[in-house]
Amino acid sequence: MDSHFKPVLHGFEHIKRFWDSGQRQVIVKVLPGEFYVSKNDEVISTVLGSCIAACIYDDKLGVGGMNHFMLPIEKGVEPTSAHNLNCRYGNWAMEFLINEVLKNGASRQNLKIKLFGGGKIIRSMTDIGLGNIRFAYSYVQEEGLELVSHDVGGPWPRKVNFNPQTGKAQVKKLRDMHTDVIEKREVRYLHDIEEQDSKTDIELF
Repeated sequence: MDSHFKPVLHGFEHIKRFWDSGQRQVIVKVLPGEFYVSKNDEVISTVLGSCIAACIYDDKLGVGGMNHFMLPIEKGVEPTSAHNLNCRYGNWAMEFLINEVLKNGASRQNLKIKLFGGGKIIRSMTDIGLGNIRFAYSYVQEEGLELVSHDVGGPWPRKVNFNPQTGKAQVKKLRDMHTDVIEKREVRYLHDIEEQDSKTDIELF
């Protein structure tokens, strides 16, 4: 293994990581429906449209993680694994992320959360991003989590970089990016969710 890459926590071996020579940093790419938890000094990165990414961390113990969910709630289904399609839904994405952060040493009373995303990207559909934002705020309140910062809503995609050790996050609003790319990606993922359901019942924050 390259000396830059420290071992990942058990269960996250499938998440893509690479060395960015420009930033001199290990970058971890989190895709829709994925989440990742780490104690390493690395950057967890994702690109968001109407989706939400929650960054949850314990900066006293240096452990944290990020999820990336597309829709608020999946009802009536018990997930068989943390790393399956269920984590495209906010209720499972939040539960699994919090559980993994706690399992890896974080203290519940020290947990802090940052929320990003929820843009109105898919013009031809209802405002999915707004539904995701409402769910995320409601979840934070119900669980008694400390929301330390957030950057949500608006018409643009975002790129989020998050350091799980320190809790520092950088957000770049992709105002110059053609939103058709993000829109097509989100429509495709939403279609995938419907298919699956039919088969199974730089700012600093």
